[in-house]
Amino acid sequence: MTPFASSSGSFLISPNVGLMIWTLLVFGISVFILNRYAFPRIRDSLDRRQHAIEESIDSQERLRAEAEQVLSEYRDQLAEARMQAEEIVTRAREAGKEHERETRTEARERREKMLEQTKHDIEVETQRALEQIRKEVATLTVLATEKVMRKALSPSDQRKLVEEALGELDFTVLEGSEN
Repeated sequence: MTPFASSSGSFLISPNVGLMIWTLLVFGISVFILNRYAFPRIRDSLDRRQHAIEESIDSQERLRAEAEQVLSEYRDQLAEARMQAEEIVTRAREAGKEHERETRTEARERREKMLEQTKHDIEVETQRALEQIRKEVATLTVLATEKVMRKALSPSDQRKLVEEALGELDFTVLEGSEN
């Protein structure tokens, strides 16, 4: 019988010096081979991976810092744009108020000029009407005088009578009521 069959699985539990030596020898050779060929490549691969991760982290931190800087600049520009917009609105309001004042002043001046012109026109028309009335009064006076005297007067007599009649009339009453 084989030594394995008699113990029926006890060889794994009971220590065997020969088996231990071979196990240690195989383990040492395995460690040596792994150390010599596999571990350096694994280490290099892990180092490259670590280096790539560190670079990625550094890159992300730089990008984050740049993004924060851009965001800060954007906020500053936005604040400046808001201030400029408020300033423009304020200037536009002031310009509107100034324009309104100027328009009112111009309208007032035009109204005053129109009133002055109207007063002047009324005075001119009043003078013209008075002159017309004087002429008609003179003509009527001459006609009335001719009828009264039943004769025609000479031009110098007519002028004399008209001047006397006009001198007796009070035109100031007409002038005062028209103004």
